[in-house]
Amino acid sequence: MNPSTEKLSKKYMDNPPEGMTFEDIRCMSEEDLLDMDYFLNEDDLFCDEVGSEGFYIF
Repeated sequence: MNPSTEKLSKKYMDNPPEGMTFEDIRCMSEEDLLDMDYFLNEDDLFCDEVGSEGFYIF
């Protein structure tokens, strides 16, 4: 398992998302872990772009 994926696995095993257990996380594949992490953090990907588009009055 990739070292960064191992970190994610440990992070989610220590504090599983709501509705999941330690055992669920332990049995997940690397791809599933990465997908879950992306889904749980997808809003954070665009937080630096707030205000870059929108309605402006000049």
